[in-house]
Amino acid sequence: MLIASQLRPGIVLKIGPDIFKVFESTYHIGQGKMPGSVHARAHHVLTGTLKEFRFRPEERLEETQLDKHEMEFLYADGDSATFMNPDSFEQVSISLEAIGKATKFLLPPMKVPVEFYQGQPVSIVFPEIVEAKVSNTAQPVHQQQDNTFKDAKLENGVEILVPHFIKTGEIIRVEVATGRYVDRVRADTKRF
Repeated sequence: MLIASQLRPGIVLKIGPDIFKVFESTYHIGQGKMPGSVHARAHHVLTGTLKEFRFRPEERLEETQLDKHEMEFLYADGDSATFMNPDSFEQVSISLEAIGKATKFLLPPMKVPVEFYQGQPVSIVFPEIVEAKVSNTAQPVHQQQDNTFKDAKLENGVEILVPHFIKTGEIIRVEVATGRYVDRVRADTKRF
């Protein structure tokens, strides 16, 4: 059991027959005679739908665990992504809706932890920042200003804004949730 005031992103809750993974949790202080409350936003692990909850801080919640297995991404088709266990060669599919924004950054042979609930694959644990290669952008301009941006297309087809000094072929870091440029990867660091 878990007390609502201890809710943190990443915790998995069982509420009735449903399983939710918390991705945002905030405590709201009460005013006057109004008690405080814990507000949580969570995804249903099977359907991927978003739900918001409000709990009393002392309310007891049932916490559950998801099993994680490191798997290799193979391909994505119309509505699902397929992953393979590198030891047993077993393949599983997860809906693109359950994976969310991370879908566009999945490239073979990337390895990611796949989460299972009662033997059924439900989601993946994707890093907040990924590395991607710039496949097309305008010629670099070396100026004193680093706060101006230009369009760039990444190897996965995603279009983002990058600083003017970035050139085609360079590897950059991108924030998955927002699709924003973070920084450039040095040539001596390794991808994946």
